[in-house]
Amino acid sequence: MTIKNVTDYIEKLAPLNYAESFDNVGLLVGNAATKITNILVTLDTLEDTVDEAIAKKCNLIISFHPIIFSGLKKITGASYVERVVLKAIKNDIAIYATHTALDNAKDGVSSKICDVLGLKNKTILIPKKGIIKKLTTYVPKEAAPNVRQALFAVNQNNIGNYSDASFNVLGEGTFKGNENSAPTIGEKNKFHTEEEIKITMLLESKDESQLLKTLHKNHPYEEVAYEIVTVDNSHQDIGMGMIGEFEEALDETVFLHYLKKTMRTECIRHSSLLHKKIKKVAVLGGSGSFAIEQAKIAGADAYVSADFKYHDFFKAEKKILLADIGHYESEQFTKNLLVDYLTKKFSNFAIILSEKSTNPIYYI
Repeated sequence: MTIKNVTDYIEKLAPLNYAESFDNVGLLVGNAATKITNILVTLDTLEDTVDEAIAKKCNLIISFHPIIFSGLKKITGASYVERVVLKAIKNDIAIYATHTALDNAKDGVSSKICDVLGLKNKTILIPKKGIIKKLTTYVPKEAAPNVRQALFAVNQNNIGNYSDASFNVLGEGTFKGNENSAPTIGEKNKFHTEEEIKITMLLESKDESQLLKTLHKNHPYEEVAYEIVTVDNSHQDIGMGMIGEFEEALDETVFLHYLKKTMRTECIRHSSLLHKKIKKVAVLGGSGSFAIEQAKIAGADAYVSADFKYHDFFKAEKKILLADIGHYESEQFTKNLLVDYLTKKFSNFAIILSEKSTNPIYYI
């Protein structure tokens, strides 16, 4: 079993193209062809984390946050980032990060928070754009059913909960092959008209490469006519944050105490109480001030996230209860999510939950 076998499986949960453009996800240190000994799962990769991996004979660290975020121009050990990378390389330990790819995944960070809090009827708070593409191709009428089914086999659930979705129009295609052509229909140097089906279907960008390989493999023409464009539609199952509901509404103070206990935080910073029940709750792991307006628009009674600045709390405007539970605290269960996910697939090596807290913030 190699590192690539493991990372390919992780990317079924959190494809790398789900990540935000500013992020640095995937295999950051190491060779994908290396055979796995054991895996250590952590929120952050620090020097202590690498020491823990060494002690537990793990040669792959699966981390939520990327230790290398911006480019490294030198590796001299002058910073904690450089020291982590040096130690990992010296001890043949690979480092892989999921970060915003897992943030945007349907069963990712925010979904885990909802599960921990017991929220039901979960939906994405900010559906992601730029993920949906449209494929259009032209296939001889007789070959269209086979080509379409081959594409469906790759492009499953291409519209939310619906699979095998396409639009088909009958028309005429024309072509004339030159002296070097080898047409499967018609003859070279002769103008040809063929009844064709125009097949159009939506796809996720992560499936584009495999879908095109399948199209070329199954299409009868020597030259395959197709186009792929990115559409502006948001993907309702991919995106930042999530919103869900309690089965029964809670009093505000009861909610805050429940939140503090359940999310294992020493402190909650919150906006002014609104003296109303809390039933609909929006959540977003990590720095989530950018989603305050979306939480209000979605009709959330409370929004749980982290790293709110002073002026962010004014944005509540007596319409929503804002609760900052801390960055680490909001993401702490992410490593449990990853361990559970990996354990279901791999049993021939240990998948170890890191015992060390990487929270850099302390309370007095």
